Amino acid sequence: MRSEPTSSYPVAVLITALRSFWAEPSEPNPPHSVWRDWLLVAVLVALALVEGVTREELVWRPFSAVIQLVPIVALLWRRTHPLLSVAVAWSVIAGLDIAAIAAGQDSPGLYTMVGMVVFPYSLFRWGSGRGAVIGFVIMSIPQVANMIYFPSSADAAGFAFLLLPSALGAAVRFRNRAQVRAVTEAKLFEREQLARELHDTVAHHLSAIAIQAEAGWALSTSDAEASALALKTIKIEASRTLAEMRTIIGVLRRGEDEPSPQKRLSDLARLVGNGGQQPPIDLDMRGELDDVAPSIQTAVFRIAQEATTNARRHARRATEITIRVEADSQDVVVTVADDGDASYFDGGATAGYGLVGMSERVALHGGTLDAGPNRGRGWTVRAVLPKQGLMK
Repeated sequence: MRSEPTSSYPVAVLITALRSFWAEPSEPNPPHSVWRDWLLVAVLVALALVEGVTREELVWRPFSAVIQLVPIVALLWRRTHPLLSVAVAWSVIAGLDIAAIAAGQDSPGLYTMVGMVVFPYSLFRWGSGRGAVIGFVIMSIPQVANMIYFPSSADAAGFAFLLLPSALGAAVRFRNRAQVRAVTEAKLFEREQLARELHDTVAHHLSAIAIQAEAGWALSTSDAEASALALKTIKIEASRTLAEMRTIIGVLRRGEDEPSPQKRLSDLARLVGNGGQQPPIDLDMRGELDDVAPSIQTAVFRIAQEATTNARRHARRATEITIRVEADSQDVVVTVADDGDASYFDGGATAGYGLVGMSERVALHGGTLDAGPNRGRGWTVRAVLPKQGLMK
Protein backbone atom coordinates (compact mmCIF):
# COMPACT_ATOMS: atom_id res chain seq x y z
CA MET A 1 0.00 0.00 0.00
CA ARG A 2 1.21 3.47 -0.89
CA SER A 3 0.69 6.17 1.71
CA GLU A 4 -0.26 9.71 0.85
CA PRO A 5 2.70 12.09 0.80
CA THR A 6 3.08 13.87 4.11
CA SER A 7 3.81 17.16 2.32
CA SER A 8 0.14 17.46 1.37
CA TYR A 9 -0.96 17.69 5.01
CA PRO A 10 0.44 21.21 5.72
CA VAL A 11 -1.07 22.40 2.44
CA ALA A 12 -4.47 20.98 3.42
CA VAL A 13 -4.23 22.64 6.85
CA LEU A 14 -3.32 25.96 5.24
CA ILE A 15 -6.21 25.75 2.77
CA THR A 16 -8.64 24.91 5.60
CA ALA A 17 -7.39 27.86 7.67
CA LEU A 18 -7.73 30.23 4.70
CA ARG A 19 -11.26 29.03 4.00
CA SER A 20 -12.18 29.45 7.65
CA PHE A 21 -10.78 32.99 7.72
CA TRP A 22 -12.55 33.84 4.43
CA ALA A 23 -15.87 32.92 6.08
CA GLU A 24 -15.19 35.06 9.19
CA PRO A 25 -17.98 37.61 9.83
CA SER A 26 -17.28 41.21 10.78
CA GLU A 27 -16.72 41.89 14.45
CA PRO A 28 -20.00 42.97 16.07
CA ASN A 29 -20.50 46.47 17.48
CA PRO A 30 -17.27 48.15 16.34
CA PRO A 31 -16.54 51.38 18.24
CA HIS A 32 -17.37 54.63 16.49
CA SER A 33 -15.02 57.58 16.18
CA VAL A 34 -14.10 59.25 19.47
CA TRP A 35 -12.16 62.39 20.29
CA ARG A 36 -8.84 60.55 19.98
CA ASP A 37 -9.64 59.67 16.37
CA TRP A 38 -10.48 63.28 15.56
CA LEU A 39 -7.26 64.38 17.26
CA LEU A 40 -5.22 61.87 15.22
CA VAL A 41 -6.83 63.07 11.98
CA ALA A 42 -6.26 66.72 12.91
CA VAL A 43 -2.57 66.11 13.65
CA LEU A 44 -2.03 64.16 10.42
CA VAL A 45 -3.83 66.81 8.35
CA ALA A 46 -1.66 69.54 9.87
CA LEU A 47 1.54 67.54 9.21
CA ALA A 48 0.46 66.80 5.65
CA LEU A 49 -0.16 70.48 4.95
CA VAL A 50 3.16 71.48 6.48
CA GLU A 51 4.96 68.83 4.42
CA GLY A 52 3.14 69.95 1.26
CA VAL A 53 4.33 73.52 1.81
CA THR A 54 7.92 72.85 2.89
CA ARG A 55 8.92 69.78 0.84
CA GLU A 56 10.19 71.27 -2.42
CA GLU A 57 10.88 67.97 -4.20
CA LEU A 58 7.29 66.78 -3.77
CA VAL A 59 5.79 65.90 -7.16
CA TRP A 60 2.79 68.05 -8.25
CA ARG A 61 2.89 70.23 -5.22
CA PRO A 62 0.42 71.35 -3.79
CA PHE A 63 -2.15 69.17 -5.61
CA SER A 64 -0.71 65.86 -4.38
CA ALA A 65 -0.59 67.16 -0.80
CA VAL A 66 -4.24 68.25 -0.87
CA ILE A 67 -5.56 65.09 -2.54
CA GLN A 68 -3.77 62.92 0.03
CA LEU A 69 -5.86 64.46 2.78
CA VAL A 70 -8.69 62.16 1.65
CA PRO A 71 -7.04 58.95 3.00
CA ILE A 72 -6.33 60.74 6.27
CA VAL A 73 -9.97 61.77 6.72
CA ALA A 74 -11.05 58.21 5.84
CA LEU A 75 -9.39 57.10 9.09
CA LEU A 76 -12.54 58.19 10.92
CA TRP A 77 -14.47 55.26 9.42
CA ARG A 78 -11.73 52.63 9.62
CA ARG A 79 -13.56 50.58 12.31
CA THR A 80 -17.19 50.83 11.26
CA HIS A 81 -16.46 50.54 7.49
CA PRO A 82 -12.94 49.07 7.25
CA LEU A 83 -13.09 47.78 3.66
CA LEU A 84 -14.76 50.93 2.29
CA SER A 85 -12.27 53.23 4.04
CA VAL A 86 -9.34 51.15 2.73
CA ALA A 87 -10.80 51.20 -0.79
CA VAL A 88 -11.18 55.00 -0.70
CA ALA A 89 -7.75 55.65 0.81
CA TRP A 90 -5.82 53.30 -1.46
CA SER A 91 -7.71 54.42 -4.55
CA VAL A 92 -6.21 57.87 -4.00
CA ILE A 93 -2.76 56.45 -3.27
CA ALA A 94 -2.83 54.05 -6.24
CA GLY A 95 -4.24 56.75 -8.54
CA LEU A 96 -1.35 59.10 -7.72
CA ASP A 97 1.20 56.32 -8.22
CA ILE A 98 -0.28 55.31 -11.58
CA ALA A 99 -0.31 58.95 -12.72
CA ALA A 100 3.32 59.32 -11.64
CA ILE A 101 4.30 56.17 -13.53
CA ALA A 102 2.55 57.40 -16.67
CA ALA A 103 4.28 60.80 -16.40
CA GLY A 104 7.68 59.28 -15.63
CA GLN A 105 7.79 61.01 -12.25
CA ASP A 106 8.76 59.79 -8.82
CA SER A 107 6.04 58.66 -6.43
CA PRO A 108 4.24 61.71 -4.97
CA GLY A 109 3.62 60.08 -1.61
CA LEU A 110 3.86 62.11 1.57
CA TYR A 111 5.99 60.98 4.50
CA THR A 112 2.94 61.80 6.63
CA MET A 113 1.14 58.87 5.00
CA VAL A 114 2.98 56.57 7.42
CA GLY A 115 -0.09 57.18 9.59
CA MET A 116 -1.96 54.88 7.21
CA VAL A 117 -0.45 51.97 9.15
CA VAL A 118 -3.66 51.87 11.20
CA PHE A 119 -5.70 50.93 8.12
CA PRO A 120 -4.43 47.32 7.78
CA TYR A 121 -4.68 46.89 11.57
CA SER A 122 -8.34 48.00 11.61
CA LEU A 123 -9.15 45.96 8.52
CA PHE A 124 -8.04 42.69 10.15
CA ARG A 125 -9.29 43.69 13.60
CA TRP A 126 -12.85 44.69 12.68
CA GLY A 127 -13.56 43.62 9.11
CA SER A 128 -14.91 40.33 7.79
CA GLY A 129 -12.48 37.69 6.54
CA ARG A 130 -13.57 38.26 2.96
CA GLY A 131 -13.23 42.02 3.38
CA ALA A 132 -9.78 41.65 4.96
CA VAL A 133 -8.49 39.58 2.04
CA ILE A 134 -9.96 41.94 -0.56
CA GLY A 135 -8.66 44.97 1.31
CA PHE A 136 -5.18 43.49 1.59
CA VAL A 137 -5.11 42.93 -2.16
CA ILE A 138 -6.16 46.55 -2.73
CA MET A 139 -3.44 47.80 -0.37
CA SER A 140 -0.83 45.65 -2.13
CA ILE A 141 -1.41 47.19 -5.57
CA PRO A 142 0.65 50.37 -4.99
CA GLN A 143 3.43 48.33 -3.39
CA VAL A 144 3.61 45.97 -6.36
CA ALA A 145 3.55 48.89 -8.80
CA ASN A 146 6.36 50.67 -6.95
CA MET A 147 8.45 47.49 -6.83
CA ILE A 148 8.09 47.06 -10.60
CA TYR A 149 8.62 50.62 -11.77
CA PHE A 150 10.61 52.13 -8.89
CA PRO A 151 12.59 49.16 -7.51
CA SER A 152 14.32 49.89 -4.22
CA SER A 153 14.82 48.28 -0.84
CA ALA A 154 12.34 50.74 0.65
CA ASP A 155 9.62 49.55 -1.71
CA ALA A 156 10.36 45.90 -0.92
CA ALA A 157 10.26 46.66 2.79
CA GLY A 158 6.94 48.42 2.25
CA PHE A 159 5.17 45.07 2.52
CA ALA A 160 6.15 45.04 6.18
CA PHE A 161 4.05 48.22 6.42
CA LEU A 162 1.06 46.04 5.51
CA LEU A 163 1.94 42.65 6.98
CA LEU A 164 2.93 43.63 10.52
CA PRO A 165 -0.15 45.72 11.44
CA SER A 166 -2.40 43.20 9.66
CA ALA A 167 -0.96 40.36 11.73
CA LEU A 168 -1.28 42.46 14.88
CA GLY A 169 -4.93 43.27 14.11
CA ALA A 170 -5.73 39.59 13.53
CA ALA A 171 -3.91 38.59 16.74
CA VAL A 172 -5.84 41.15 18.82
CA ARG A 173 -9.09 40.06 17.18
CA PHE A 174 -8.67 36.37 18.01
CA ARG A 175 -7.22 37.07 21.45
CA ASN A 176 -10.29 39.15 22.30
CA ARG A 177 -12.53 36.39 20.99
CA ALA A 178 -10.69 33.82 23.11
CA GLN A 179 -11.19 36.00 26.19
CA VAL A 180 -14.91 36.38 25.46
CA ARG A 181 -15.19 32.60 25.00
CA ALA A 182 -13.35 31.98 28.27
CA VAL A 183 -15.68 34.35 30.15
CA THR A 184 -18.73 32.66 28.61
CA GLU A 185 -17.43 29.21 29.55
CA ALA A 186 -16.76 30.39 33.11
CA LYS A 187 -20.35 31.62 33.40
CA LEU A 188 -21.76 28.40 31.96
CA PHE A 189 -19.63 26.27 34.27
CA GLU A 190 -20.87 28.22 37.29
CA ARG A 191 -24.47 27.81 36.11
CA GLU A 192 -23.97 24.07 35.64
CA GLN A 193 -22.57 23.72 39.13
CA LEU A 194 -25.34 25.85 40.61
CA ALA A 195 -27.98 23.83 38.76
CA ARG A 196 -26.67 20.59 40.28
CA GLU A 197 -26.59 22.11 43.76
CA LEU A 198 -30.12 23.51 43.40
CA HIS A 199 -31.31 20.12 42.19
CA ASP A 200 -30.03 18.56 45.42
CA THR A 201 -31.62 21.34 47.48
CA VAL A 202 -35.01 20.96 45.81
CA ALA A 203 -34.87 17.19 46.28
CA HIS A 204 -34.17 17.73 50.01
CA HIS A 205 -37.17 20.08 50.37
CA LEU A 206 -39.49 17.71 48.52
CA SER A 207 -38.43 14.82 50.74
CA ALA A 208 -39.18 16.93 53.82
CA ILE A 209 -42.60 17.85 52.41
CA ALA A 210 -43.44 14.21 51.73
CA ILE A 211 -42.39 13.12 55.24
CA GLN A 212 -44.31 15.92 56.94
CA ALA A 213 -47.39 15.26 54.81
CA GLU A 214 -47.36 11.60 55.88
CA ALA A 215 -46.95 12.59 59.52
CA GLY A 216 -49.74 15.17 59.30
CA TRP A 217 -52.10 12.67 57.71
CA ALA A 218 -51.36 10.06 60.36
CA LEU A 219 -51.88 12.53 63.21
CA SER A 220 -54.87 14.38 61.77
CA THR A 221 -57.42 12.40 63.79
CA SER A 222 -55.51 11.95 67.06
CA ASP A 223 -53.36 15.08 67.54
CA ALA A 224 -54.66 18.24 65.92
CA GLU A 225 -51.80 20.39 67.26
CA ALA A 226 -49.10 18.09 65.80
CA SER A 227 -51.01 17.94 62.53
CA ALA A 228 -51.12 21.75 62.33
CA LEU A 229 -47.37 21.91 63.01
CA ALA A 230 -46.76 19.44 60.17
CA LEU A 231 -48.85 21.58 57.83
CA LYS A 232 -46.87 24.68 58.84
CA THR A 233 -43.63 22.85 58.08
CA ILE A 234 -45.02 21.77 54.71
CA LYS A 235 -45.89 25.39 53.92
CA ILE A 236 -42.36 26.59 54.76
CA GLU A 237 -40.66 23.82 52.79
CA ALA A 238 -43.00 24.32 49.82
CA SER A 239 -42.23 28.05 49.75
CA ARG A 240 -38.52 27.35 49.78
CA THR A 241 -38.89 24.76 47.06
CA LEU A 242 -40.78 27.20 44.84
CA ALA A 243 -38.07 29.79 45.40
CA GLU A 244 -35.37 27.33 44.41
CA MET A 245 -37.37 26.27 41.35
CA ARG A 246 -37.69 29.89 40.21
CA THR A 247 -33.92 30.15 40.40
CA ILE A 248 -33.20 26.87 38.67
CA ILE A 249 -35.41 27.82 35.72
CA GLY A 250 -32.99 30.63 34.88
CA VAL A 251 -29.91 28.46 35.11
CA LEU A 252 -28.36 27.03 31.96
CA ARG A 253 -27.43 23.39 32.30
CA ARG A 254 -25.45 21.94 29.39
CA GLY A 255 -25.03 18.40 30.60
CA GLU A 256 -25.44 15.94 33.43
CA ASP A 257 -22.54 15.30 35.79
CA GLU A 258 -22.22 13.32 38.96
CA PRO A 259 -23.89 15.19 41.81
CA SER A 260 -21.52 16.72 44.34
CA PRO A 261 -22.28 16.89 48.07
CA GLN A 262 -24.05 20.05 49.16
CA LYS A 263 -21.69 22.42 50.97
CA ARG A 264 -22.75 24.13 54.18
CA LEU A 265 -21.38 26.95 56.30
CA SER A 266 -19.86 24.35 58.58
CA ASP A 267 -17.67 23.22 55.67
CA LEU A 268 -15.83 26.55 55.76
CA ALA A 269 -13.82 25.14 58.65
CA ARG A 270 -12.22 22.74 56.16
CA LEU A 271 -10.78 25.70 54.24
CA VAL A 272 -9.20 26.95 57.45
CA GLY A 273 -8.14 23.55 58.70
CA ASN A 274 -5.88 22.83 55.74
CA GLY A 275 -2.80 24.19 57.44
CA GLY A 276 -0.43 22.82 54.82
CA GLN A 277 -1.12 25.78 52.54
CA GLN A 278 0.07 29.33 52.97
CA PRO A 279 -0.91 31.99 53.79
CA PRO A 280 -3.11 30.80 56.69
CA ILE A 281 -6.83 31.55 56.78
CA ASP A 282 -8.68 33.18 59.66
CA LEU A 283 -12.45 32.44 59.82
CA ASP A 284 -14.93 34.69 61.61
CA MET A 285 -18.63 33.73 61.62
CA ARG A 286 -21.22 35.75 63.49
CA GLY A 287 -24.88 36.70 63.45
CA GLU A 288 -28.08 34.75 62.75
CA LEU A 289 -26.68 31.82 60.75
CA ASP A 290 -29.02 29.04 61.86
CA ASP A 291 -31.78 29.57 59.30
CA VAL A 292 -29.75 30.37 56.17
CA ALA A 293 -31.22 28.61 53.12
CA PRO A 294 -29.17 25.58 51.97
CA SER A 295 -28.53 27.04 48.51
CA ILE A 296 -27.23 30.27 50.06
CA GLN A 297 -24.95 28.28 52.38
CA THR A 298 -23.51 26.54 49.33
CA ALA A 299 -23.09 29.86 47.54
CA VAL A 300 -21.22 31.34 50.52
CA PHE A 301 -18.91 28.33 50.61
CA ARG A 302 -18.20 28.47 46.85
CA ILE A 303 -17.47 32.21 46.97
CA ALA A 304 -15.12 31.81 49.92
CA GLN A 305 -13.45 28.84 48.24
CA GLU A 306 -12.87 30.66 44.94
CA ALA A 307 -11.72 33.89 46.60
CA THR A 308 -9.21 32.14 48.87
CA THR A 309 -7.91 30.12 45.91
CA ASN A 310 -7.34 33.32 43.95
CA ALA A 311 -5.61 34.94 46.91
CA ARG A 312 -3.29 31.99 47.47
CA ARG A 313 -2.37 31.86 43.80
CA HIS A 314 -1.94 35.53 43.05
CA ALA A 315 -1.55 37.64 46.22
CA ARG A 316 2.21 38.12 46.41
CA ARG A 317 3.74 38.48 49.86
CA ALA A 318 0.41 37.89 51.62
CA THR A 319 0.66 36.81 55.26
CA GLU A 320 -3.02 36.13 56.03
CA ILE A 321 -6.41 35.61 54.42
CA THR A 322 -9.55 36.50 56.36
CA ILE A 323 -13.02 35.01 55.77
CA ARG A 324 -15.85 36.79 57.55
CA VAL A 325 -19.46 35.60 57.35
CA GLU A 326 -22.17 37.76 58.94
CA ALA A 327 -25.94 37.38 58.84
CA ASP A 328 -28.91 39.39 60.02
CA SER A 329 -32.61 38.78 59.51
CA GLN A 330 -32.43 39.59 55.78
CA ASP A 331 -28.98 39.05 54.30
CA VAL A 332 -25.79 37.06 54.54
CA VAL A 333 -22.53 38.90 53.89
CA VAL A 334 -19.33 37.01 53.08
CA THR A 335 -16.06 38.94 52.91
CA VAL A 336 -12.71 37.47 51.88
CA ALA A 337 -9.67 39.73 52.24
CA ASP A 338 -5.91 39.31 52.01
CA ASP A 339 -2.98 41.60 52.83
CA GLY A 340 -0.89 40.87 49.75
CA ASP A 341 0.21 43.03 46.86
CA ALA A 342 -3.05 44.46 45.48
CA SER A 343 -1.57 44.88 41.99
CA TYR A 344 -1.74 41.15 41.35
CA PHE A 345 -5.28 41.49 40.06
CA ASP A 346 -4.98 44.12 37.33
CA GLY A 347 -7.84 42.94 35.10
CA GLY A 348 -5.63 40.75 32.95
CA ALA A 349 -4.93 37.99 35.41
CA THR A 350 -6.38 34.60 34.73
CA ALA A 351 -8.05 34.75 38.12
CA GLY A 352 -10.50 37.17 36.52
CA TYR A 353 -12.52 34.22 35.23
CA GLY A 354 -13.01 33.13 38.83
CA LEU A 355 -14.57 36.52 39.51
CA VAL A 356 -16.84 36.00 36.52
CA GLY A 357 -18.06 32.74 38.03
CA MET A 358 -18.63 34.31 41.44
CA SER A 359 -20.52 37.23 39.90
CA GLU A 360 -22.74 34.86 37.95
CA ARG A 361 -23.55 32.78 41.03
CA VAL A 362 -24.33 35.83 43.17
CA ALA A 363 -26.53 37.37 40.45
CA LEU A 364 -28.54 34.17 40.05
CA HIS A 365 -29.24 34.22 43.80
CA GLY A 366 -30.36 37.86 43.65
CA GLY A 367 -27.31 39.26 45.46
CA THR A 368 -24.46 41.69 44.76
CA LEU A 369 -20.70 41.24 44.49
CA ASP A 370 -17.89 43.78 44.89
CA ALA A 371 -14.21 43.03 44.37
CA GLY A 372 -11.21 45.30 44.26
CA PRO A 373 -7.94 46.40 45.84
CA ASN A 374 -7.83 47.82 49.34
CA ARG A 375 -6.26 51.13 50.26
CA GLY A 376 -2.63 50.34 50.69
CA ARG A 377 -2.30 46.59 50.44
CA GLY A 378 -4.55 43.63 49.84
CA TRP A 379 -7.61 42.65 47.87
CA THR A 380 -11.19 42.17 49.11
CA VAL A 381 -14.13 40.23 47.72
CA ARG A 382 -17.49 41.01 49.34
CA ALA A 383 -20.80 39.34 48.46
CA VAL A 384 -24.24 40.15 49.87
CA LEU A 385 -26.85 37.40 49.44
CA PRO A 386 -30.51 37.25 50.50
CA LYS A 387 -30.73 34.90 53.45
CA GLN A 388 -33.55 32.81 51.97
CA GLY A 389 -32.53 33.16 48.33
CA LEU A 390 -35.03 34.64 45.91
CA MET A 391 -38.04 33.70 48.06
CA LYS A 392 -40.26 36.66 48.94
